[in-house]
Amino acid sequence: MNRLATLPAPADADAETSPLIEVGEEAHERLRYTRDEIAEFARLSGDANPLHRDRDAAERAHFGEPIASGQQTVSRLLGLLASRFSRSDDGLERELLLLNANFAFKAPVFAEQDLHLVWRVTQLEPSRRGGVIAHADGRASVAGKPCVIGRATLRVRPAGA
Repeated sequence: MNRLATLPAPADADAETSPLIEVGEEAHERLRYTRDEIAEFARLSGDANPLHRDRDAAERAHFGEPIASGQQTVSRLLGLLASRFSRSDDGLERELLLLNANFAFKAPVFAEQDLHLVWRVTQLEPSRRGGVIAHADGRASVAGKPCVIGRATLRVRPAGA
């Protein structure tokens, strides 16, 4: 298992190498959904489950109030993954291709909760098509308790490779 994937530095950099992606590298985001955002996301995504907009339905399901659609939090997790690992803020432009992602739902996400998203690179291997294959573990947590957990496999390579 490689711990660091490196490429030649950009022409304007020293003769050192720039990391493409590293084992242990993390991406973080903090957010909070409003009740209106939860209902609107469900509507826009075609999720007609009343648990996302109807307090009575949520009470019958023992949630007490509407919950965010699982795909709402998954979409934010995937957006964070793509943004972080296709970045160019260090002078190295990257391309990312998501190869696989799996998610499990552990607890509901309610409006007005502080949600912490994180991805952590756990393993790297060379890609036959250039760059590296990275494996990452992700989670969305409220008050330190996981609500959604995920695993993803992606290919990261230099832009234009």
